Amino acid sequence: MTDQTQRAARRVVALDGVPVFACGLVALALGSSPDQTSTQKVWWIVVTAAFALSLAWALFRAFRRADEYLRKIQLESMAVAFAAVLVALQVATVLDATGVVALHQTAQLIIIGGVMIWQVIADLRTRFNR
Repeated sequence: MTDQTQRAARRVVALDGVPVFACGLVALALGSSPDQTSTQKVWWIVVTAAFALSLAWALFRAFRRADEYLRKIQLESMAVAFAAVLVALQVATVLDATGVVALHQTAQLIIIGGVMIWQVIADLRTRFNR
């Protein structure tokens, strides 16, 4: 794969990731208030659903474009990010039970962080293993 092809592939992935990160950040902002009106809750649910759907769409497109080697890298990177999210959610649950932090405020940060971990690992492995 040439440098120009790699840059084009990264550009497409970045463009697919824009709605994912935008919806994630908006959902995070909408969900940070503990005392929400019913309208704010509806908007939070709608934006969170849009986040999940845009993430699924970006994944679908990425896997359709990738060859077998890139799919392997993506799945391994997802596995590492999934493990990090599970550990972080467990820690957040314990902190929520002790009253240190509210789980609903940290859960979205953890998921967004997991997506970022996955993308960084996949990008670094793609750059240095080709």
